Amino acid sequence: MIVLDTNALMMPIECNVRLFEELDRVVGATDHVVPAAVRDELEKLADGAGEEATAAAVGRDLLERCTVRETDADYADDAVLELARRDDATHAVTNDKPLKRRLLDAGVPVISLRGRNKLGITQP
Repeated sequence: MIVLDTNALMMPIECNVRLFEELDRVVGATDHVVPAAVRDELEKLADGAGEEATAAAVGRDLLERCTVRETDADYADDAVLELARRDDATHAVTNDKPLKRRLLDAGVPVISLRGRNKLGITQP
């Protein structure tokens, strides 16, 4: 199971990344999970205007390919960390540097942007 952050779901627009194809290339076929707090954050961002709102709207559409799970955390980064610490989680996907550090410190491998539009894994 791979846990995705808000900015991971916005990568197709913001970074021209073919997200699910890249995840399959890097780790193979697996389940994609999104905390409910990330879904809520995408909803709020999609209601805005400009490129960020467009990216969030695309990210919201990509939720169809993910399982949304409830967590105890209301803040999206905390919710990603909570899910990523579970035994069935193998990786988390984010480009958020503070969250990436928290995940690595918790022993969670992080998938993030490497180069122009490819993903790579950073081990803890």
